[in-house]
Amino acid sequence: MKILVCVKQVPDTAEIKIDPVTHTLIRSGVPSIVNPYDRCALEAAARIKDRHPETEIVVISMGPEQAKAALQDCLAMAADRAYLVSGRRFGGSDTMATSYILSTAIRKVAEREGPFDAIFCGKQAIDGDTAQVGPQIAEHLGLPQVTYALQAEVEGESLKVVREADEGKMVVRVALPCLVTFSRPPWDPRLAPLKRRLAALRAEIPVIGLEDLPDIDETRIGLKGSPTKVKRSFVPPRKQGTVIVREDCCQASAMRLIELLSEANYI
Repeated sequence: MKILVCVKQVPDTAEIKIDPVTHTLIRSGVPSIVNPYDRCALEAAARIKDRHPETEIVVISMGPEQAKAALQDCLAMAADRAYLVSGRRFGGSDTMATSYILSTAIRKVAEREGPFDAIFCGKQAIDGDTAQVGPQIAEHLGLPQVTYALQAEVEGESLKVVREADEGKMVVRVALPCLVTFSRPPWDPRLAPLKRRLAALRAEIPVIGLEDLPDIDETRIGLKGSPTKVKRSFVPPRKQGTVIVREDCCQASAMRLIELLSEANYI
């Protein structure tokens, strides 16, 4: 079994700042972490490896050189090898361009590593919250996909996936190879032991640049190749004066809420 996990380095802050010209996140001076949902995807792969020790886990990320720190965290946690997709021409890519670049890079990595049985992603990145890149990668690669997964188990030539549903949970079986995006399960991702952390700091992380992807369509990458055009991005102002309605019963609370909304001329 060979699993590829897509991860993203995201800002570790609630105070997001936007570049007024490019409408992209300002990352300089902001501490970064591995996207929490991607850590859940990596933990899901690690749990499969716990039951099937022959499993190999490869992680891939797209970002600047500093994203190697996130990949080192993944190597320390559970991954066997890591690849960084990086280049100035990739900067400013929206979700469509990003998924296209990553899918092209995944094909390149598969030439070296061999075909992947499954690709795991977090359901979304906490800096963009679009939940689009994982499903788009599946479309680019022509793979069946399962979204909002909580856990996955190998059953022969398929994966048994427990996923979130509108009312409870749903069990889905999907044929390999496939792509699965993970939500936050009831357990926390494992902590990296010191020995693996030290080894991760010495690990070689190959960088895949534009020159390594000769078949890529350069009109579909970067800011100019992104079909999404952002008119304006901003951080909503924080509002004060929250009112908590807590009466003796639900009916009384509802009536009090109606009174407050009426007094404020909202209804």
